Amino acid sequence: MKDNFWKQLKKPIVALAPMAGFTDSAFRQICKRFGADVLYSEMASTSALYYNQENKINRTMGLLKFNRSKERYYVVQLFGSNPEHFAQATAFITKEVKPDGIDINFGCPVGKVLKQGAGADLMRDLDQSYKVIKAVIDNTHLPVSVKLRAKSGEVTALDFLKKMSDLDVSAVMIHGRTLNEGFVGEPDWKMIKEARKHFKGIILANGGVNDLDSAKHALEESGADGLGLARGVLSRPWLFKEIKEGKEVKMGQKKLFKIIIKQAKQIEKEQGQVGIVELRKHLCWYVQGMEGAKKFREKLVKVNTLSDVKKALKKK
Repeated sequence: MKDNFWKQLKKPIVALAPMAGFTDSAFRQICKRFGADVLYSEMASTSALYYNQENKINRTMGLLKFNRSKERYYVVQLFGSNPEHFAQATAFITKEVKPDGIDINFGCPVGKVLKQGAGADLMRDLDQSYKVIKAVIDNTHLPVSVKLRAKSGEVTALDFLKKMSDLDVSAVMIHGRTLNEGFVGEPDWKMIKEARKHFKGIILANGGVNDLDSAKHALEESGADGLGLARGVLSRPWLFKEIKEGKEVKMGQKKLFKIIIKQAKQIEKEQGQVGIVELRKHLCWYVQGMEGAKKFREKLVKVNTLSDVKKALKKK
């Protein structure tokens, strides 16, 4: 019997969807403060974990570190294509990382992931996908979830869910766009609504949710149990709070800069200068649309320390 935290969550559930290079511990903690119910890790390679199990200090394990008291509920997302790799990586993560859940990526559209037969490419192969999910379920007591696209090749999310109907999957996050559409176009919320006929667990709608209005529209049209928020929260993590409370949050520049400094302090504490360099892309998202955004960006793309971040945010 799985320890299923998904059943305990109040609806609508709002989750921070996994984003490579963005959903690190520092950002997850910011999102949690604004009300995120579930926090996903960056994608972790099952092959990297499979071949480096003896070396517990490696880049992939570094991606999966989390603060148990400040990042609940925390779900590790895996990608790959080999069921044996998934099996061993799952057992390893369950024992060593001890997250609240395990998620399998069947939706990533990035070329280097697709070339490995992983992400949305794996979704096209229903038999192999079935073996992967079963391998994960058989090697953990944690709840298992999956992330899909509306369609990959000729396989739709509905085809996928029908195939996996006898497996103990607790939750599914469906990006409402096809693999070919990438991140452009109106998500197919009605298809997500159809998914309820084939899946009895938690359904999260994902894609194109950037503000409170689009969040309300997505929930109404999809009939989902909640939302997986991705790029829409890179510039405004308080969107979680807006959805929970049903009203817009007024975020002035002064308050925004406090959020940025808090995130910078946390990432410098965890990763040092490397973390601040990685933070640059976050900083550019935060200031987009702001008065004087171009000048801020010119300074923020060069920061190397917390002190640099503070100086870059000062008006001159």
